[in-house]
Amino acid sequence: MNIALLGFGTVGSYFYRLTEGRTDLRVAAVLSRRPRPELTCTVTADFDEIVRDPSIGIVVEVMGGLEPAYSYLCAAMRAGKHVVTANKQLMCAHYEDLVSLAAECGVSLRCTASAGGGIPWLTSLSRAARLDEIIAVEGILNGTTNYMLSAMTENGTGYDAALREAQALGYAEADPTADVEGLDARRKLVLSANLAFGVSVREEDIPCVGISSITAQDIAQAGKKELIFKLIARAERHGGKVAAFVCPTLFPASAPEAHTGGTGNIVTFCAKRFGTQSFSGAGAGGYPTGSSVLADCLDIADGCKSFYVDRFAPCRIDLSGCDACWLYRANGEYFTCKCSAAHAFERYEQFRKEDSHALLARIAGDAAEELC
Repeated sequence: MNIALLGFGTVGSYFYRLTEGRTDLRVAAVLSRRPRPELTCTVTADFDEIVRDPSIGIVVEVMGGLEPAYSYLCAAMRAGKHVVTANKQLMCAHYEDLVSLAAECGVSLRCTASAGGGIPWLTSLSRAARLDEIIAVEGILNGTTNYMLSAMTENGTGYDAALREAQALGYAEADPTADVEGLDARRKLVLSANLAFGVSVREEDIPCVGISSITAQDIAQAGKKELIFKLIARAERHGGKVAAFVCPTLFPASAPEAHTGGTGNIVTFCAKRFGTQSFSGAGAGGYPTGSSVLADCLDIADGCKSFYVDRFAPCRIDLSGCDACWLYRANGEYFTCKCSAAHAFERYEQFRKEDSHALLARIAGDAAEELC
């Protein structure tokens, strides 16, 4: 099957390498604004040329951003071409439109690389949701923040130094906001919750606290109780209500999340009958993410002609029934409280009016019973 590749950055170039020498899939065209003499396929700056080409069966979008990516994918599907994207921002912003259009056009829409990097998370999650009722999903979904928190925990590095180190290694962008404030993890949580629960939730409705307020002192204080900070995205369902949030979480040192270091990711779902399953691996990088794009293309070539779920229902986030143990730091003092997530985030926002660097963290596992 012939593929048109939109974008030739890190993910695009590594995906291209993964297809070289294959006989079942071939990158026949690359959309690029500049010449690429190193490529043997067609290189064009005219997307309409790709849409008009009847030999192109799959359009792979790895260019990022909302436009022109959204317009390109819509045009491709209307032309009867299957679509694979690694663009989580696009999938969150236009989830309902894209899923509905794919169904209307009878083409496949896949986005496994948009959450979990090289982990087959979305495909595994959607398969599990067809077998059993998913109760909750959560995980470390951002490699940059996990690298920074690992450095702060293992080496005593301060936040600013950990960020500079992550930027020097290429893990964090010059503007790290999407990573350190939890926005990247939140977009991945939107896709995870949608597939787990058959819903469509809005990114902006999910409260989000990143790691920028975590200090070396916070790390040390947690260490005295053998607790480790991780940035966790979590969604859970109670009856017909869905709760979802992103915030730092304290895990006992024995927990699998505590042992997930560097840029690694770990994601978990809990099902009503067959319990808990976890998936871990590289959450970012050219080859891991490119491999997820390739897996989607192979699924399409093997006959998959749909999205991960058949239907979805718009759903509002409701945190009132989601109880947990929470740690606060405000005005230099630490204290804990057991309450709903709704109350926890409301209280945190009140503290931030007096202390812009206030901290909120959920306490997980057995430690919650001991501290709350």
